[in-house]
Amino acid sequence: MVDDTWSSALHRLWQAASRAEEVAALADDVYAPLLATPGVHLVAGTRWDEQHVLRYMRGLSAGSDTPVIVATTRSMPGAAVREPGGEPVVTRSDVEGLDDSVWPEAAFLRQAPGVSVVACTFRLDQRGWAALALAVDGTADLSVVENRLTQAVDVIAACHTGILQRGREARRASDDALLAEASLQMDSSLDVEDTLRRVARIAVPAVADGALVHLLRGEGPEFVAATHVAVQQQRALEEAGRHDPWLAALLARRGEDEDTVFLSGAALEGSPFAEAGGAAVGADGAAVGADGAAVGAAVGANGTAADARPAGDGPHPTVVSINTLRARGRVVGSITFVYQRPEARLPDSAFLRSLATRAALAIDNALLYELRRTAVLSLQEHLLPSQLPESVQWDLSASYAVGDPMLDVGGDFYDAVPRPDGSIALLIGDVCGRGAEAAALTGLARHTLRTLLEEGTDPGIALSRLNRALRQERASRFLTAVVATLTPRPDGTAVLSTCSAGHPPPLVLRSDGTVSEVLSGGLLLGVLDDVSYESHEELIAPDDTLVLFTDGLTESREASGAFFESVLPARLSALRGSGAAHIAESLAQQAETFRDSGQDDIALLVARWTGVPPGAGLLPHDPRIEQAALR
Repeated sequence: MVDDTWSSALHRLWQAASRAEEVAALADDVYAPLLATPGVHLVAGTRWDEQHVLRYMRGLSAGSDTPVIVATTRSMPGAAVREPGGEPVVTRSDVEGLDDSVWPEAAFLRQAPGVSVVACTFRLDQRGWAALALAVDGTADLSVVENRLTQAVDVIAACHTGILQRGREARRASDDALLAEASLQMDSSLDVEDTLRRVARIAVPAVADGALVHLLRGEGPEFVAATHVAVQQQRALEEAGRHDPWLAALLARRGEDEDTVFLSGAALEGSPFAEAGGAAVGADGAAVGADGAAVGAAVGANGTAADARPAGDGPHPTVVSINTLRARGRVVGSITFVYQRPEARLPDSAFLRSLATRAALAIDNALLYELRRTAVLSLQEHLLPSQLPESVQWDLSASYAVGDPMLDVGGDFYDAVPRPDGSIALLIGDVCGRGAEAAALTGLARHTLRTLLEEGTDPGIALSRLNRALRQERASRFLTAVVATLTPRPDGTAVLSTCSAGHPPPLVLRSDGTVSEVLSGGLLLGVLDDVSYESHEELIAPDDTLVLFTDGLTESREASGAFFESVLPARLSALRGSGAAHIAESLAQQAETFRDSGQDDIALLVARWTGVPPGAGLLPHDPRIEQAALR
């Protein structure tokens, strides 16, 4: 005969199990129908960890609506005899014969008028097990009681498995989201220091309470960043990262080991993380040991808990994990996480390895970018003059701003060449494109023009010969250039002769603040075989300033679409009375601030004519070196 009451209760129990977020939520749906079984007076449930530490106990008697609930960390080694193997174990015992060191629920079960206890112990997972015990009298049909008990246990075990599965899925989704966000955050910067700070911060507090990042340098691990949820502990972490010999030795021993290592308890002795009572943590992130000290939660004769403090309250043992940061087949450093949280919230090794891999790639990208940036700037510096000549007749300065965030070598160049007749030739040019080929043409163009102009060659002829050299070399790129010579006159003025090959026309800032454009023209270099270039002459007066620039200055574009070219005359006029260095630096900075789009390099060469007569001459033996601003 089918027991409809129990069948209905079991159906409701399965429904509740499918929705439960924790096993304890099933208690009412489990205890009530079991207590409704004829002959059953009391139900007691216990939950244990793998070290035979009682974590939770709940008891309910028939006719009562108030359960006894005890949450504790009571160590009971004697309970090992009850621990089940793979399958649930059902036992029958005389209630008076229960050993209190094995049965913490014995004091509660003895309150019933029954004569025996039917109990079922079952495994929840690898980290714990549980027991459900019923106090029954002589009228109970023990086969029915055992059947219902095992059916209830099946539901509880299935519920726990489902909760773990849903938890794993939720955690996996959360981990995937965190890893995706971490990648975005870390990859959004190519600055080494900023990337390292992001690596340390991205995991705190989502993954750990603190983080340390070390880079592998030639002499060993070097501390670079630390963060902690508590400011005071962050200072301690930084100090440990910089100076602690225990940590330095540990990181050095780790070498190229790719496994995640978890340390706690005795493994942290002598370290800056050591504390009493820690729990050792295994490589899978699960706690594998505790000191076993009994906290004790006695249940009195009246069924009340003597200590109902929830498990996990208060400070948690410190756990430390270390991952090697490896990218592109080489070790770039290590990341150390510090945890002060329940063991259930410790990340697993697979997640930490994935996070470490992403962090390593971000750091390696930043390091490679820094190396490339250093190499490019060094190459760019060698493509430009290391110093500009000085004479009392002129005030010279230059500025160079790299506009490409990927830092390919640009094709802008400039130079200032004293000539045999006492004049000075100023040249500026721009090779189409970027990269190695542009750099090669830049070197060819600047050194060819410099050599010819130093020998006194006419600027037009020098440009023609450069054009012929480019055509002979079958250069695939064209370039623009302009050569301006300043020839002193006895009256303090100077003849400005300008010869251009398709380059933006220079500007002259007069001493009264007016700005005029120098007439120029000419075909691009490297396009046709036979090209001639003509010069245009005009006079400049004392304190007039000549400004030569590449199109990176004029083509800087703001968000509205306007080019810097439209405001350049006014901006230059506002700089009247300024020295050449200030004009060059100010215009470059203003263009960079102005532009919302455009990544071309900006080169400027500025010459202010002083009006000193020719007899003052050059000062070749006592030059004042003014470095070009490579920014």
